[in-house]
Parts: sequence; structure tokens; C-alpha cells
Amino acid sequence: MELILKQDVENLGFKDDVVTVKNGYGRNFLIPTGQAILATSSAKKVLGENLKQRAFKEAKIIEDANKKAEAIKAYELKIASKVGQGDKLFGSVNNINVAAALEKAGTEIDKKFIKVIGGSVKRLGKYEATVRLHREVVADITFEVVAE
Repeated sequence: MELILKQDVENLGFKDDVVTVKNGYGRNFLIPTGQAILATSSAKKVLGENLKQRAFKEAKIIEDANKKAEAIKAYELKIASKVGQGDKLFGSVNNINVAAALEKAGTEIDKKFIKVIGGSVKRLGKYEATVRLHREVVADITFEVVAE
């Protein structure tokens, strides 16, 4: 089943991509939740026209995303967390905590676009995360988990 995505879908594609999925996934999840529409010939033509008109705007969006990526890379993020014995944390540090630290630093980014490399952090130290600002712009940031 061919579908046109109306928004970014994790592990599937980005907005306005034409993707092929299994019938049940398309009919029972993507279409009812408004994340995709059927890729009929007329819908593909409309999509083609929209992409042509958006090409110029896309260059400006990518330029802004690159500027934001450079600003994010310059940040020195420190995330304070409660610590037990040794350097083990009570709980963990994940993408939500990184998003909150970025917001304190002055850049608001949705938590779903942040991935902490290695999953959640459970010890003190320096770690890395990737931030997807655009389908073509990904920034790698480092953060440090310190004792509260």
C-alpha cells in the first residue's frame, strides 16, 4: 500500500514522502490517526506541485536549521541529578532531561527530535546526543551529568 506521509513518522519517513507499508499498518493506524493519506495518482500530482513551490522555502529552512545546529554545538550542557553510592544515579537521564537543559540554555527543541546515544544515562560523566533539526540537518551535542 502506497501512502503519502502528512507528518514525520519515526522509522518510516518524513513529511511528504511516498512510502510503501503493509495494508493493515496503513489502514488501521496511519490513515485514521491523520499521519498519512492514500497515494493516488491525483494526490501524487498535487504533492509534486507542492514540492516544486516549496523548494525555495526549503533552502531558507535548511539555512536556519544549520545556524541553530551551530548554536547548539556551542552549548556546554550540565544536567544535575541525584546520586547514590559511587557515581550511580537515582533514576536516569534521557531525552526529556536534555530537552529541558537546552530550553534553559535558550533553545527550545521538542524531545522527540533528541536521541541520547546508548539510551538512558545511569551514571555520572560526559555523554552524547543527536538532535534532528531538519531531515537533512542533524547536530551532535555533548552533555555532562553532574551530582546535585
